[in-house]
Amino acid sequence: MTDNRNRTAFTSVRENLLLSIIVAAGWPVWPLLLCSVLAVALSLERWMQLRTSRVVPAGLLDNSISTSQQQWPTREQIDQLARASSLGAVLASGFRCLTDQPHCSEAVLRWQMESTGRSVAHRLERFLPALATLASVAPLLGLLGTVVGMIDIFASQTPGQSQPAQLAQGISVALYNTALGLIIAIPTLVVWRACRTRVDQHVMQLEMASEQFVQHLLALRARRTQR
Repeated sequence: MTDNRNRTAFTSVRENLLLSIIVAAGWPVWPLLLCSVLAVALSLERWMQLRTSRVVPAGLLDNSISTSQQQWPTREQIDQLARASSLGAVLASGFRCLTDQPHCSEAVLRWQMESTGRSVAHRLERFLPALATLASVAPLLGLLGTVVGMIDIFASQTPGQSQPAQLAQGISVALYNTALGLIIAIPTLVVWRACRTRVDQHVMQLEMASEQFVQHLLALRARRTQR
């Protein structure tokens, strides 16, 4: 019972402290809070979508190669492969190309898979520009709050009179907004860089898998033609 009351009291104090900081920071804090919400939402969305299991699942390429050597996949199986992951979409485009045009040239096959790969890479980069923008805008909004706080400080000073309350309010607006802008920008920048690196790694893996699969499809078609 005592532990519950202590925990409740601590939570109440923490909430009151957060509310007091928001009030002390003034109106410039609201755009920063909006940026923080957007940054968290986009970071979580990108982190989930860029998981390896959703982009380049382990064993998918080898499984597709071994399965197609035994039996050419049906259109339903190709569609299912395309929906499974980003790599699946690239591999499925190769299957579709040879299914629709069994005697197409190597250039056409490569173009089809590269086009799908570019589309997949574009989807992987979704929201990354927005994260980079938030990481750049947050310090500027904090700087805006600093300027607003300094304006309040100078506006509160009148010759021969001292107004400590207004002076403290202006300092609070200036410092809180600067700190909050940096607190938002630094983690967002780290997340953006991590996601950017992961996208580059996934794109490289997709390119290597695509090249290997093109060679497999060409060799498989040659064997089927000789029969």
